[in-house]
Amino acid sequence: MVVETADSLSLGGNLWKVTDVDERSVELLAQQYELPYVVARILVLRGVNPDEVNSFLEPKIQSLMPNPSILKDVEVAAKNISEAVVKKQKIAIIGDYDVDGATSSAVLRLFLENVGIVPEVHIPEREEGYGPSKQAVDKFASLGVDLLITTDCGTTAFEPLEYAVSKGIKVIVIDHHEAEAKLPNVLAVVNPKRLDETDECPYLKYMAAVGVVFMVVVAVNRELRKQQFYKDTFKEPNLMQLLDLVALGTVCDVVPLKGLNRAYVKQGLKIMQSTTNIGLKALIDKSAIKDNLTAFHLGYVLGPRINAGGRVGASDTSHNLLCCKDDYKVQLMADKLNEYNVQRKDIENYVLLQAIETLEGTPQEYPIAFVYGNDWHQGVIGIVAGRLKERYNLPSFVMSVEADEVKGSARSVSQVDLGALVMAAKECGILTKGGGHTMAAGFSLNEEKIEEFKKFAGEYVKKQLGNEAIVPVIEVDAVLDIGGANKALAKEFDKLEPYGAGNSEPKLMLKKVQIIKSFLVGVGHVRCVLLSDNGNSIKAMAFRVGDSQIGHAMLNSNGEYFDVVGVLRKDNWNGRDEVQFIIEDIKKLV
Repeated sequence: MVVETADSLSLGGNLWKVTDVDERSVELLAQQYELPYVVARILVLRGVNPDEVNSFLEPKIQSLMPNPSILKDVEVAAKNISEAVVKKQKIAIIGDYDVDGATSSAVLRLFLENVGIVPEVHIPEREEGYGPSKQAVDKFASLGVDLLITTDCGTTAFEPLEYAVSKGIKVIVIDHHEAEAKLPNVLAVVNPKRLDETDECPYLKYMAAVGVVFMVVVAVNRELRKQQFYKDTFKEPNLMQLLDLVALGTVCDVVPLKGLNRAYVKQGLKIMQSTTNIGLKALIDKSAIKDNLTAFHLGYVLGPRINAGGRVGASDTSHNLLCCKDDYKVQLMADKLNEYNVQRKDIENYVLLQAIETLEGTPQEYPIAFVYGNDWHQGVIGIVAGRLKERYNLPSFVMSVEADEVKGSARSVSQVDLGALVMAAKECGILTKGGGHTMAAGFSLNEEKIEEFKKFAGEYVKKQLGNEAIVPVIEVDAVLDIGGANKALAKEFDKLEPYGAGNSEPKLMLKKVQIIKSFLVGVGHVRCVLLSDNGNSIKAMAFRVGDSQIGHAMLNSNGEYFDVVGVLRKDNWNGRDEVQFIIEDIKKLV
């Protein structure tokens, strides 16, 4: 059951909801595993059953990874890749330009290099389009490539892959994107989302492509061991050393951190603390990360830098960085990615401001944010769509008008299935290309169809929403007194990490507190102290609220009482051993 904490909305315009749980289940979990009530409550809310607690708190790859052969075509892929290795055939890799693509292709390349194969690698530029192309195939054919492996792409690339086969190139697809009933006519398609896959291990369907690649690498390594390849020729590689890249790709592709994914990230973070990958280490150093690495650093610090190459720079920079063995070159590439990331932020801010001016300067007919521009960089339209969705809490469509076509990206709210909307528009002939998921989609169309698509999307969303007002909801995991938000609880929360999709950082509500000693810091951030009637207090910070109702209330508080929602974090800045509360929203008590 879901219960509202109050009838009125918060100052952030949100509805707060505290999800009720079976208290008996919480008490049993707390007693059985000697956990604090709050931690046990969160585990129950995350759907962790009593027999899953140990594997959730201490996930082990050995116990969570099944035999890779459980996935269709893994055996075929392993045999053909190992045969190419033994015979020293020429292998090529085509990857994608995002973080999952860069890490997927890097994991495969690093493994192949460890067994004596230096593969040809092609990471397409964004203008070239996603996945394999005939141009890339022609290049590989001219180089005498025997085996082509696609990573994080290829499942629906029928034409270019069949073209590769016609050129005498064997093809293996390793992917995780949605599949159709029809598959490419190639040697193997390893994809846990194949429609003919079993549900024996359902959590495999949630793997990022890099996780699927790792499973294939394990199978190839096993096949080479069987053939006694490592007896005289090469030392068997330590595959666990690749888990830093597996963790990075898994977090950045925002797949649920459950089952094997959770183990990948938990173990990968441990490897990353002392990584032997000098490219990754250089990027960590250039990012000025001082604390122990967490999933947050992967998703919000390292990930954007790796993504920046594919967004505004050279798409292969990130892949090359993660595979480079030259100390001098990795420093140059890490610097370059930092520069690309700064450019990306500038371009993103420019497009975002243009989009906001368009939307707020014109009356809107439909409950959507729908904008386009002639000079908007393709690499940032997805990010801008996400920003608009957050700002207006509406399905958002952002398009870049190119010379030959219009390329768009969209982000949605929970009430509207974007994937279904885009597929419907494609079937009606409005879009030339398109696909996606419930909350995100990409698409292409001809410029003369823009207004028709706007009407189609607007009417579709209006029908889906009906008269329902879209009110953003903050799901609260637990209600605490300030005295309970302490170092001991923050340490217990360590057990719940890594946080990510499917296991968000615990949202806490502190009831009836006063906001004292508040002041502005940086660009629009507010620092303060929260004080309860019993004298307990905690340092707090609210980011980017200076010009909002939240910021105004915090800065002008004069003894009023508030309920506050946010997250509890350790504060280790400059060697401190403290905690602080990161405020996400507040509600003034009447």
